[in-house]
Amino acid sequence: MAKSTKREKVKLNSTAGTGYYYTLNKLKGKDKLVLKKYDPKVRKHVDFKEGKLTK
Repeated sequence: MAKSTKREKVKLNSTAGTGYYYTLNKLKGKDKLVLKKYDPKVRKHVDFKEGKLTK
């Protein structure tokens, strides 16, 4: 039997509008993430906001 998990996969979308994204696991029930990460399409650090990961 599988363990119950406290994490969910989320997608971090670039706010630069390039379509680039990161995926990561975060704890369920926490606030939405906004992280400053590198976007190679614009070659600089921009904010990435959490979105829903489609299956």
